[in-house]
Amino acid sequence: MSTHPAPGPLAGLRIVEFAGLGPCPFAGMLLADMGADVIVIERAAAGPGLERAATDRGKRSVVLDLKQPRELEAAWRLLESADALIEGFRPGVMERLGLGPEPVAARNPRLVYGRVTGWGQDGPLAQAAGHDLNYVALTGALSLSQRDDAPPVIPPTLVGDMAGGAMFLAFGVVCALLEARRSGRGQVVDAAMVDGVAALSALVRHMRGSPWWPEERAHNLLLGSAPFYDVYECADGRHVTLGAIEPPFYAELLRRLELHDEDPARQHEHARWPALKARIAALIRTQPRAHWCALLEGTDACFAPVLDLDEAAAHPHHAARGTYVQVDGRTQPAPAPRLSRTPARTPGAAPRRGQHTQEVLRELGLDDVNKY
Repeated sequence: MSTHPAPGPLAGLRIVEFAGLGPCPFAGMLLADMGADVIVIERAAAGPGLERAATDRGKRSVVLDLKQPRELEAAWRLLESADALIEGFRPGVMERLGLGPEPVAARNPRLVYGRVTGWGQDGPLAQAAGHDLNYVALTGALSLSQRDDAPPVIPPTLVGDMAGGAMFLAFGVVCALLEARRSGRGQVVDAAMVDGVAALSALVRHMRGSPWWPEERAHNLLLGSAPFYDVYECADGRHVTLGAIEPPFYAELLRRLELHDEDPARQHEHARWPALKARIAALIRTQPRAHWCALLEGTDACFAPVLDLDEAAAHPHHAARGTYVQVDGRTQPAPAPRLSRTPARTPGAAPRRGQHTQEVLRELGLDDVNKY
């Protein structure tokens, strides 16, 4: 168990993260935010001076050359003291290092072994290269962003990497840790981004063919066909969103836009949608975004402006909730979700590469293992 003090519901848990990119560090951040002692093993050959990322916050960093016997043994000592391991390499990489699930379980049977990849640990594509866009495409989720005859819209690298990968890795690790408390045995968590994105599409798959998700795209109100659920351009070139799906909200939207000749009861007459959408689009283009914010924001018209990242951090709602925090002069998202009795730790600066090497080695009863 960790001797590194931290608040949060996961305080007392030690997670060893093998340094990488994307989903694994983000999952480590989620666990560290909630109080786990996340220790990142960084490669000796990575070189100094690399900029630290927000996803490194709250962690401790050690540098170990796993090709050196004494440093490999230090890594083993660390794993023996850990509750979980997380890694994001292609299948087989950890096995080639001699640190695959079987030898690790032999030395620490209760350790949870978390693995995140795009395609998963097995299957025909397991060894193929890929990125967020590919994983979202293969699940069918990308096709949902298609409008008219245009190609599907490329999502930010949030859907596959972070939502489908990192979030499911963190969730799986916590689930396995809870089970290990009962059984005393760890297990492997195979967090594949394709599996996670497929799970995220559960509600859409359920709704297919229903009035909420008709097969005909022009009748699907959630895909931008409906005039009351879309993004509109303002007079200043900025954009706003309308999402008044429920009848009372739609009626409120019409009232506030002064479209008094539009009958709210005819909301779902698909033949009327193109003309009404054009009318609303023309109306929104007559005024800047600030006008529509003053008129619609905070009402039951289901409205929000499209903000850039800097605007989002400064928005009064986020400011009131503390959704963003300043760390070393940079804006970062605050930990989420919020717990009433055991809140997450306050985000701090990410550690320097190898900053805690000697500290962690001393905790393990080792000294002068390396020179980093």
